[in-house]
Amino acid sequence: MKTKVLLLALLSGFIFSVSAQEFQPQVGSSNEPGYKTNFKKNKAKDNWFISIAGGASVLFGDQNKNADFKDRLNFAPQLSFGKWFNPYLAFRMQLNGGVIHGFVGTNAEHMQHNKYVAAHADLLWDVTNFWGRYNEKRVFRLIPWVGFGYAQRFKTTEYAEFKRTESPSINFGILTAFRLSKRVDLNIELQSSLLNEQFNRVSMCHLTDAIGQLSAGLTFKLGKTDFEVLEPMDYNLLNDLNNQINQLRAENDELSKRPESCPECPEAVTNVTNNYVDNVVYFRLNSAKIDKNQQVSIYNTAQFMKENNVPIKVVGYADKKTGTSDYNMQLSEKRARAVAKELIEKYGIPSNQITIEWKGSDVQPYSENNWNRVVIMSAND
Repeated sequence: MKTKVLLLALLSGFIFSVSAQEFQPQVGSSNEPGYKTNFKKNKAKDNWFISIAGGASVLFGDQNKNADFKDRLNFAPQLSFGKWFNPYLAFRMQLNGGVIHGFVGTNAEHMQHNKYVAAHADLLWDVTNFWGRYNEKRVFRLIPWVGFGYAQRFKTTEYAEFKRTESPSINFGILTAFRLSKRVDLNIELQSSLLNEQFNRVSMCHLTDAIGQLSAGLTFKLGKTDFEVLEPMDYNLLNDLNNQINQLRAENDELSKRPESCPECPEAVTNVTNNYVDNVVYFRLNSAKIDKNQQVSIYNTAQFMKENNVPIKVVGYADKKTGTSDYNMQLSEKRARAVAKELIEKYGIPSNQITIEWKGSDVQPYSENNWNRVVIMSAND
């Protein structure tokens, strides 16, 4: 039995090794939407990116709305780096800064001309690859994002009362990516940062101050740029192999509890009462082969039939603790037919005097599980 387990394991390994040699991984695209597709986990060094961009920013704060819009515009450099974990989910860090203009006065008489720096960590969600099929060569992608960060505005030398201010920030925006090549994208990004109400150094009991920014730049992809789709196994085949392996394991475990020699079986007894015979033939686990030490029962039955000229019934069984019900039904049939064949071919009993039945493991004639691997021969009324 151990040999059967080994052979099945080797066969399974051979099947899967052949499949592995023939399988061509699907890289860079998927046949289903991204959220329905399983992707192979990328390596730590793969799918990184760095972006360099610049644009214009505007501070939204108390009294700023009264200033000319062109005076509120500021140049805003931007640097980002991050990593895609799959085609639709990424993490990045972004640095913003530069000059920022604020205004003080009912008519925005005084301009605050100073510098600021901000940093935030963001979670990026590529909705194009999430809702649609993943395609690394897609020309356009839409990527909303959200994050948290920190911003600091440095003091101004023009007005001593305008000291340094700082604030945590809630950041959100939309990034659009246009593919230029395998490793380069053109990005246009619109974003906003919500800050505390005193960031612009004027407090008028509003809820927040904010910075809006529109930028354009380039993203450079580092390491491996695409993702590999994990193809599903043939689960029916896998389950069938698992069932066979589990069955063989159970049988092997049962055999390991036995001595190396054939286990002691109840002594075959021929009871003749009112011309009735009740003989048994025991079988090994998962076998329909008749052992030599069981031939005496078949011989006694044949002799009884010749002497009394009576028909008999041959009924096959299987034990309940191993194998499935369907499998055991087939096994019990093989056992019954093997005994009937022996009576006919070896001992010359006419086939019309033998009735063959099989009960599988649904009927258990003995309380001891192992004894039910049996064929019972009895006189047929």
